[in-house]
Amino acid sequence: MATKGTQNSTTDTAADAAAGTEAKAGLRTIKKYPNRRLYDTRTSSYITLTEVKDLVMSCENFIVVDAKSGDDLTRSILLQIILEEETAGVPMFSTQALAQIIRFYGHTMQGLMGNYLEKNIQSFIDLQSRLTENSVMNLQNPLMQNLMGGYMEQSRTLFSQMQEQMSKQAETLMGNFSQGLTPKK
Repeated sequence: MATKGTQNSTTDTAADAAAGTEAKAGLRTIKKYPNRRLYDTRTSSYITLTEVKDLVMSCENFIVVDAKSGDDLTRSILLQIILEEETAGVPMFSTQALAQIIRFYGHTMQGLMGNYLEKNIQSFIDLQSRLTENSVMNLQNPLMQNLMGGYMEQSRTLFSQMQEQMSKQAETLMGNFSQGLTPKK
């Protein structure tokens, strides 16, 4: 990519360094410019958010970096794709579910909830993969019932672990709180 002037050359240096580091890891690098355009360094062309979604759908490993600072913007771009998907067509999350997710931000359980959701989604993906591999779509089939039972059991286990950790954190919090209320001699 040819750059104009020293300012562009300097700003591209940070992103180029980040891209070089990530390229070694086998990641496709996409640069985001201040004009909100996305530049795919592999194809040496500008791409749209829809094309980034296509990369996600095809399980392509990539990173989005700020062309000026080299900061990783991948999460921001993925959230932007989710926002577009949620506002078009049939949303995946209800308003209530989104409100509940927002309530976990800043809460002591934020990390635990994120971990729980991630593991549960991975379990669901694994189940879907096994169903696809076996081409079994009959819910009455004993194999299908075992797979679904296994998924449900894994979900229950994850939820129980989350409840246990919440209980331990509450006990610790209450213990610290009660110590602060006892009069000092």
